[in-house]
Amino acid sequence: MQYDIAIVGAGHNGLTAAAYLAMAGRRVVVLERRHIVGGCAVTEEVDPDLAPGCRVSTASYIASMLRPEVIRDLKLPSYGLKMVACSPGVQAAFEDRDVVSWWSEKAKMQQELQRVAPHDVDRFFAIEVELKRLATYLQPFFLEPPPDVYAKGARRLKEGWRLIRRFRTLSGEDIGGLVRFLTGSLGEFLDRNFESDKLKRLILSNSLYGKHGGPYQPGTAMGLLFHLLSGGETGQQAWQGHVIGGMGAISEAMRTACVDLGVEIRIDAAVKSIDVANGRAKGVTLESGESIDANIVMSNADPKRTFLSLVDASELDADFRKDIANIRMDGPAGKVNFVLSEEPRVQGMPDSHSKSERSLFTLIPTLTEAEDSYNTAARGQLPDHLWVDCVLASNVDDTLAPTGRHLLTCFVQYLPYRLQNGNWDSLREVLGDRVTEILGRYAPNVPGAVIARSVFAPPDLEARFGITEGNIFHGDISLEQMFFMRPLPKWSHYKTPIEGLYLCGAGTHPGGGVTGAPGFNAARMVLSQ
Repeated sequence: MQYDIAIVGAGHNGLTAAAYLAMAGRRVVVLERRHIVGGCAVTEEVDPDLAPGCRVSTASYIASMLRPEVIRDLKLPSYGLKMVACSPGVQAAFEDRDVVSWWSEKAKMQQELQRVAPHDVDRFFAIEVELKRLATYLQPFFLEPPPDVYAKGARRLKEGWRLIRRFRTLSGEDIGGLVRFLTGSLGEFLDRNFESDKLKRLILSNSLYGKHGGPYQPGTAMGLLFHLLSGGETGQQAWQGHVIGGMGAISEAMRTACVDLGVEIRIDAAVKSIDVANGRAKGVTLESGESIDANIVMSNADPKRTFLSLVDASELDADFRKDIANIRMDGPAGKVNFVLSEEPRVQGMPDSHSKSERSLFTLIPTLTEAEDSYNTAARGQLPDHLWVDCVLASNVDDTLAPTGRHLLTCFVQYLPYRLQNGNWDSLREVLGDRVTEILGRYAPNVPGAVIARSVFAPPDLEARFGITEGNIFHGDISLEQMFFMRPLPKWSHYKTPIEGLYLCGAGTHPGGGVTGAPGFNAARMVLSQ
């Protein structure tokens, strides 16, 4: 069968692209290597033997920047998508048995700051206002291609006008602020502006997820802006939400929307190669040997997997392949998921907190410990001071586990992809034990309540989800790999050197996270040709 478009990978961006292309009347097939759609946004059992029926968001675990346009256009709520706002949005537990919450309501946050950071209250809210204002300048670029710095003639003028239109109200102070936050060090920014160690660590806990670099390295302040971009059905700034049914509910809603739009979705259909003839993509060949013809191929796989594994080397310039190979991946994070017999009793968790308000807590190192941990991981060693972000999803969503069972998912960084000595087969359970021990320091009942757990080091994420080197963002989210530099400066508009081959995954602008933006933008680019 001849298709207009074949999409490699049924991650949420591939599904998003498929839906918009089908809306435009294109005949689309999506090919997924696993038995389930969603890529990293899936809900799966932790251990079917030890804990049947206990499901968790295996990889991605909180919805934050899922575009409201995608939610609306694909009618995802009508397909069962339900998200509940996290309140508080961030919560940190400390060694002295104190728990500090980051509330979206100003009065509640002011009261919390008066308790732990009385000298920082006014400065905190002033900076929050500044950051939210600056984030609005970046927001429009989320659902459009980055500036084309290679445009010529009339197109160059058009690109220039687009930038002028977006930034015409920027003051000199705003320009300085954007540059400072996009290039500066988070640690130095926090030390310069705040006195309270707990406040600094609370802010740190929400600013460097999955990113290379300790908090004192240049470019780490960028997370302050990115976590203030909007998301959810209403497009609220800094919105974060629990997904009822786990993150797989997003993918399942997208899958159903695609099917209703006429998209053909095939699971257990691993793509072996993207087929090219005379410099143009003409379809794909599956590992089963089946060939599928298509006028256009879109890859939701990361750039390295696409160009170094799926496309024959003879079809690409050697310098291009070298540039792709140099994209920084080596994922610095992993996951440890638990089934527990009882809810973690976090020391210092306020008695007044409701069940849902107890559903998330971060065990955050000091800024210096985080810096040291990154450097240790960069040397290929497992750090002592792991950064563990915890979500007790079953406190919000009782569909994930039967009565008497509790689901705890832990995002862990910094971890080395490549070990200095040995391999992850021998260290995987050491990581699981270390995370369990760290949890026990803050919630002493946890180690004795573990019924089952699953440990995903960076190579495990690579093996399970097909993401090169286990990088959850398909490439580091540093400034040199963002905007018109993603994945490469000359190829940031979803097109590739092979005619008819496009990228639509997180390795393109605007990057990772469950947003749907790369898929949205790539589909529009295909339809504009």
